[in-house]
Amino acid sequence: MLVKRKAGAASRSKLQSVVAGLASAALDRRSFLKRSGIAVGGLAAIGSLGAGGIRKAQAGPTMEGVEIEVRKNICTHCSVGCTVTAEVQNGVWTGQEPSWASPINRGTHCAKGASVRELVHGDRRLKYPMKKQNGEWVRVSWDDAFSEIGAKLGEIREESGADSVYWLGSAKFSNEGSYLCRKLAAFWGTNSVDHQARICHSTTVAGVANTWGYGAMTNSYNDIRNSKTIIFMGSNAAEAHPVSLQHILSGKEQQRANVIVLDPRFTRTAAHATEYVRMRSGTDIAVIWGIMHHIFANGWEDQDFIDARVHGMDQIRAECDKWTPEVVERVTGIPGEQLRRVAETFATQKPSTFIWCMGGTQHTVGTANVRAYCNLLLATGNVGGNGMGANIFRGHCNVQGATDLGLDITNLPLYYGLAEGGWRHWSRVWDVPYEYFVSRFDEVPAKDGREGRTREQNMQTPGIPSTRWFDAATIDPDQVDQRDNIRAMMVLGHGGNTVPRQAEVKAGLEALDLLVVVDPHPTSFASLHARPDNTYLLPAATQFECSGSRTCSNRSIQWYEKVVEPVFESANDYWILYRLAQELGVADEMFKNIELVEGKFGPEPQPESVMREINRGGWSTGYCGQSPERLKAHMANQDKFDLVTLRAPADDPEVGGDYYGLPWPCWGTPEVRHPGTHILYNTNLHVMDGGGNFRPRFGLEYEGQTLLAEGTSSLGAELDDGYPEFTMAVLRELGWDADLTAEELAQIERQGGANVDAVSWSTDLSGGIQRVAMLHGCVPFGNGKARAVAWNLPDPVPQHREPIYTPRPDLVAEFPTRDDAREFRVPNIGRTLQQAAVDRNIAQAFPIVLTSGRLVEYEGGGEETRSNRWLAELQQDMFVEINPADASDRGIADGSWVWVRGPENDSRARMKALVTERVGRGVAFMPFHFAGWFQGEDQRGNYPQGADPIVLGESVNTITTYGYDPVTGMHEGKATLCQIEAA
Repeated sequence: MLVKRKAGAASRSKLQSVVAGLASAALDRRSFLKRSGIAVGGLAAIGSLGAGGIRKAQAGPTMEGVEIEVRKNICTHCSVGCTVTAEVQNGVWTGQEPSWASPINRGTHCAKGASVRELVHGDRRLKYPMKKQNGEWVRVSWDDAFSEIGAKLGEIREESGADSVYWLGSAKFSNEGSYLCRKLAAFWGTNSVDHQARICHSTTVAGVANTWGYGAMTNSYNDIRNSKTIIFMGSNAAEAHPVSLQHILSGKEQQRANVIVLDPRFTRTAAHATEYVRMRSGTDIAVIWGIMHHIFANGWEDQDFIDARVHGMDQIRAECDKWTPEVVERVTGIPGEQLRRVAETFATQKPSTFIWCMGGTQHTVGTANVRAYCNLLLATGNVGGNGMGANIFRGHCNVQGATDLGLDITNLPLYYGLAEGGWRHWSRVWDVPYEYFVSRFDEVPAKDGREGRTREQNMQTPGIPSTRWFDAATIDPDQVDQRDNIRAMMVLGHGGNTVPRQAEVKAGLEALDLLVVVDPHPTSFASLHARPDNTYLLPAATQFECSGSRTCSNRSIQWYEKVVEPVFESANDYWILYRLAQELGVADEMFKNIELVEGKFGPEPQPESVMREINRGGWSTGYCGQSPERLKAHMANQDKFDLVTLRAPADDPEVGGDYYGLPWPCWGTPEVRHPGTHILYNTNLHVMDGGGNFRPRFGLEYEGQTLLAEGTSSLGAELDDGYPEFTMAVLRELGWDADLTAEELAQIERQGGANVDAVSWSTDLSGGIQRVAMLHGCVPFGNGKARAVAWNLPDPVPQHREPIYTPRPDLVAEFPTRDDAREFRVPNIGRTLQQAAVDRNIAQAFPIVLTSGRLVEYEGGGEETRSNRWLAELQQDMFVEINPADASDRGIADGSWVWVRGPENDSRARMKALVTERVGRGVAFMPFHFAGWFQGEDQRGNYPQGADPIVLGESVNTITTYGYDPVTGMHEGKATLCQIEAA
């Protein structure tokens, strides 16, 4: 049998060139169709021509005789990291192309990427600062806005403490903006600083990091071209990450790969699958244990890999023994023979990769789900090589980087924890005494019989997750483990419609004393309330109107250029954060080692200088080697990097031997020129070629068994067995301390003082310990085993637990959710609600399982994309997918209006019905990008005039319900119940 293969170079056929040429004139859509004689139905045929038919988008007429400047930026939607080539004339963005040189998008865009110019020039943007005054939006100056906000924040701090102000940052920030936002929260004195990762992949970070070291994608989109078997579980890449499909489908073609999709819904990704497995939402662990039951029963596991590199797999095997095909089918609905076929394929047709997204993470057992996925990879030896691993497709353009840089309630930048050692490390980097930060935090009084906290203890305590801020604003202050309720919200680049329980979100907004929204567009934070005063909208610039870096899902960091100056009265994030710091009295200390440059409104932080400060402190995650200069060289030489390996030729004078974007960890100082790490934990490469091991984060032994790798190490390591993390003490024991330079040794001794031996690879500001470890072929963080069992988590061996609102109340006694507990400063009463739902027979009144997901046309909360006229035309209505049998039972016709009702708060939402077999009987699906209606009421009048999105609709999160992962506070967004009826 012949297998069609392609070289992978983007090209145009003659037919594609002809069709593309029809659009080369500056025409609108309808004129193009009319002149070309192509019927609307013919668009499908044009679409089938593929990426090679793309020509330069005619964004607007060019200016004759005016020089065209070409600038590169990165698409600000999903995390694939597509390069946008912008053409600028006289400071106006006049043309756009998807960049042909980029090894990531290779001349392709999805619908969102193709329309990003509209984000800058769109007329629905917020044009100047505004505030609510007596219920009306009025224009204010930046200076007045900052003055009033600063005064109110000071008043609230004095009365209720620093923790009473909540800082909600953004996955739309650059790395530098994310870092400054987290730094500002530290100077303010709170750990309640969060962003979109809380509601998409916080459970991924926790689950993966607690398995083998780092909470990130192990390989890359490009590397999936090497995979022989690909499993998607809770991931619809065809709509959520469209450009990634070019790599996946090329791999499918060239490797004749198996593509298996496990999902409650037949998605557009499932349409590309070689096997589709329909499952009940919320049963991921049962599915994975069912797969592994077959693997262990048939001897398909990779025992050599397990013996050398995994701890605790015997306990997983014992759990999987319980999940016989009969039990799995009873819980998940998947026939045993089909799951056996999936198991055999994944375990024997390798290399295999496992891809997941929010379908797997947004559950009360989200962290446990992720750990089950990781165990499947470990059992089959599918980590640490080409075509393998956990390929975690993240959502927003910089959700990976914003997480890395510390917009997280549980850690400081680069995953340094909140313990004293982490704070002392960043105090050294910031050149500010540790005691100063202690003084900025609140002392927490004892409440309701619970112990209080000192300032230092509070500084080491995680903040409140973005999924629970509104509870902390409205419940009895005695039930919130901080000085007072949340009284103010600083929202910087975040939608308000992204979490469940929107009725409670609305109540939380109305309870605040101050609400500040910083965004290019007003969001539902601006419309979902009846606040008459003390509400401010500050117009942020888009990321096309500043420069900096962003990190895509595969950990590659890309430096982007400012395309144009911020339009209207908008300002970039750097200046806004600097001005806030000025108003709060911390700017001099916070920015004393960061260079300021002249910007649109005055001095603002220079992003290159901010990145250099990140490099000075980013040893733990390997954000230390990616200097601005190296990153800029990569963008200027994109065409040098191989499509599959992402590596540049060794002899190239600019980027020789580097992996594209210097994916972290990129060890040592920039002068060391580590190439970055394309594939994590790959023992087949030398550390200076991007090789690695699993990270021994949890000690050297547990219950008498070693946690260090046995008989294996990365290529060329002088230590050919397991070894601990490198400290000065380890260097001395090995005699390698002699390899330190005089300058490195002086820094280590100055830093360590009387305890110099404790200075480690992650705290040594000289970088010497990392450099010397690599000189001897060793990975700085050590060489350990992955943990199949995470004894520090609530369920050390992941357990299937029924959703709070389950369609199977008969299974609750056997598989209950965890008991009520206090988590992240507030109560989690999920067990009480689950039992109440069983007692009230909620599943009978609300018999349809509701899940949610993305559309290709829109992104995230949807405010910016629903404000884009090109995208708004493509999807004009919020809808619910309902199976034909369910629709028939309810007298619902396709396209008709329906009410969707939820089991909490008498919630209801009005939208159109899409009758389709994509969802099975008893299942419904809604996209999560809509807002602007609330329980049937149009809220367009709540937006400032002219800044309302073109398309409004109900939020699915009006219907979604209570339920929180105990490790991260992730909500239960993919498995609740509803009822649907004709409107």
